[in-house]
Amino acid sequence: MLQKRFFKTKDECEVTFEFTQEEAGEMALVCEQNGWEPIPMQPNKAGAFRAKVRLPKGSEFEFRYLIDGAVWANDEAADAYRPNEHGSSNGVVFTYN
Repeated sequence: MLQKRFFKTKDECEVTFEFTQEEAGEMALVCEQNGWEPIPMQPNKAGAFRAKVRLPKGSEFEFRYLIDGAVWANDEAADAYRPNEHGSSNGVVFTYN
């Protein structure tokens, strides 16, 4: 799930990334915006993992989830998908207002 919050006074969009994977011990958001460095996601009581990231408005960013440091997953709620150099695809989030 992706939730977007646009700020009136800043050229940023706060995106909440939320993903549920049964029996996952840990999860990270991996996004091109920060050089593909994993961002730890926090679990909530319902079993979903969340991370909030502020991204520049008017852009597109590729992302994926890394589960337990070994399994890659895409978000079904991504705005689009793009092929990557590993033979799979990345999710894309749009920050157009």
